[in-house]
Amino acid sequence: MDQYTNPKHPLYVPGTLNIYAQQYDIEEAYADDIPRSSLKRDPKSQIVLMPQPSDSPNDPLNWSSWRKTWHCILMTFFTAFTAASTNDSGATQDSLNELYGISYQSMNTGAGILFVAIGWGTLLMSPFSNLYGRKISYLICLLFSLFGSIWLALSKNTADAIWCQFFIGISESCAEAHVQLSLSDIFFQHQLSSVLTLYIMATSIGTFLGPLIAGYISQGLDFTWVGWWAAIVSLGALIVFTFTLEETYFDRNLYITPVNQSLVLEGFKEDNTTELCASKDSSSKSVLKVTSSDNDEKIALDDKISSEFLESAVLIDGSQESLKPFWKRIALITPASNLKGFGVLQYFQYLRFSLKMFAFPAVWLSGIYWGWQDVLLTFYLTIEEDNYYEGPWNYSEAAIAIMNVPTLIGAVIGCLYAGVLSDYFVIWLSRRRGGIYECEYRLWFSIAVFLVSPAGLLMFGIASAKNVTDWRIAYVGLGFIGFGWGCSGDIAMSYLMDAYPEMVLEGMVCTSLINNNLACIFTFTSYNWLDAAGIQNTFIGLAVLTAFFTFLALPMYIFGKRARVWSKPLYLKCINERDQ
Repeated sequence: MDQYTNPKHPLYVPGTLNIYAQQYDIEEAYADDIPRSSLKRDPKSQIVLMPQPSDSPNDPLNWSSWRKTWHCILMTFFTAFTAASTNDSGATQDSLNELYGISYQSMNTGAGILFVAIGWGTLLMSPFSNLYGRKISYLICLLFSLFGSIWLALSKNTADAIWCQFFIGISESCAEAHVQLSLSDIFFQHQLSSVLTLYIMATSIGTFLGPLIAGYISQGLDFTWVGWWAAIVSLGALIVFTFTLEETYFDRNLYITPVNQSLVLEGFKEDNTTELCASKDSSSKSVLKVTSSDNDEKIALDDKISSEFLESAVLIDGSQESLKPFWKRIALITPASNLKGFGVLQYFQYLRFSLKMFAFPAVWLSGIYWGWQDVLLTFYLTIEEDNYYEGPWNYSEAAIAIMNVPTLIGAVIGCLYAGVLSDYFVIWLSRRRGGIYECEYRLWFSIAVFLVSPAGLLMFGIASAKNVTDWRIAYVGLGFIGFGWGCSGDIAMSYLMDAYPEMVLEGMVCTSLINNNLACIFTFTSYNWLDAAGIQNTFIGLAVLTAFFTFLALPMYIFGKRARVWSKPLYLKCINERDQ
């Protein structure tokens, strides 16, 4: 195996790939270890599948197209819905203030609590996916959504308005990291980019369409129905997820694949003067035989190798397995293959592994990119809700809600630009550089954010400060801000997942913590900043800071690979310790 695919190779660097080895000529990379004919390919494109699936019908990579499509729909719906429910409380603020005297400052505090709940909820929920399966985490989050939405509908005082947001925030924690992990369970590497673009688009749609729908609900029915409708959808989703969401956790390391079988053989030959050959018995396991270098006598592996090696070397032959019955596939809990007891000690170990990702610079860049977009969201939504109800605009709740439409349009364009278009760009650039792909190539698309997003902030901020009644200026500005939102989200996630592909969940957990804690800090201080500096100067400051944070892509582009080389020992150590 070559340096690009073999983590044990001294020149291996996470986030560096040979696109020809990965997509067109990967047989050469494995030529010494794997027969060319044994590598599995996509039947249509003939791209070699990465990761190599097992032969088990229970391997999510082997699911039919309709099963994969249905689960992708469930994941994107969950993402969009939780993003919507965490942003629709703004439609209730005027009514809560008018009927119960709850101050806007208190409701702003609730928004800060929401960000705290999202970030720390992501961290505390993350070990569940590794220990008890992916499904249970989604069900827990939907229960929190149900409870928080009912509390929002029944809110009558300041404590209600603040603490209902805590439970609603926790409900979104799975969308911050678990969804990406679930999607990577069922789709191959060459499919992930497009699928993850759908994820970012779902986040954008929920973030901006949620307040739009909530505004119409509040105006047409009653503000309490914002919470009641969220509760109804939460309950419906809980039922659908319980009875149709299949577990995507699958420990492929326990099964025979062309890659992991070759690694077992390779690892044994490095430390032994014997040769190994594999044969199958009538059971579901592959029995490895040892051939001595001094004679031709074959003996059983357990006669020559320690029990520890036997445990790692005996792999399950997935072709001998049958499809699990439906009731097992939708089980609430699927214990991990390495679960010890109830997994209490392992739970805290996984928390420690997740927090180690703070040592990786790519995590900080991704967290700042996403977090700053949430900061901007707080500021322009505050201006919309505090200013546009009054003169000279005198907008209704529905009109305020419609202001999310240009932001949504911009976000969708940003997703397509940084998601779909960037895939073609990085392949083109890699070909020009001998087929070598570096994950930092994704950062080129930050240039558009550097130019467009600050311009949008200036347009919206100055138009709002000067009481400009021509809606086109503010709306175009919001569209530019939305473009930065969608583009930054796609860049942040793609870069991090490409840089450290074996620790997607842990990386996203730390990104979420940085993202939401940054947003929380500015949420608590937004009113003070606006009061002290005014709308125009505040948005000028936000534009300058946006340009600065986006500019961080340049030093990361220059020094990013060096950072990955530096962090490689810790990265590989964390993977090995986590998977024991």
